[in-house]
Amino acid sequence: MLYEKILHAALECGATKAALIRQDQIVLSASFRDICRDGMCGGYGRCWMCPPDIGEIDELMEKVRQYPQGVLYQTIGEIEDSYDFEGMQDVSKQHEKIGIALQKAIQPLFKEQFLHLSCGGCRICPRCAKLDDQPCRHPELALPPMEGYGIDVFNTTSSTDLKYINGANTVTYFGLILFQE
Repeated sequence: MLYEKILHAALECGATKAALIRQDQIVLSASFRDICRDGMCGGYGRCWMCPPDIGEIDELMEKVRQYPQGVLYQTIGEIEDSYDFEGMQDVSKQHEKIGIALQKAIQPLFKEQFLHLSCGGCRICPRCAKLDDQPCRHPELALPPMEGYGIDVFNTTSSTDLKYINGANTVTYFGLILFQE
């Protein structure tokens, strides 16, 4: 089955865990666009893969609803303590590399379109081409954030075997591949 191949690819590419998720488990809320706009991660309007450049929130949530299933994957990393911003950034970069490797690995599996989302803004380039009024340098690899599409990651994970919080001195990042079998 396709989902088994995607699960295997996620783990092979370095994800800590991965699980099948059904459409009815994905929690959507347009309020996440407000969180983006308020500058929680600093990518709003500064990255091609972040709002508002990825589209209108209602259209993006409708796009998510078009896929009956997905594979949710996570990267769990150790940090010194809850103030270890550098450690969080290192794990975030590791998750970004996993997402890029996974994108390359799964593209040949699909005859139909699929949607691959990650967390936070794209970090492939040290400086997004948007800031220089140029097109995205890597549109085939760049991944928009789950939150930018209105996905409530915390509540979405609650109905899966993947934990949002994985203990003291850890940080967890998620990605999601939506597809039709």
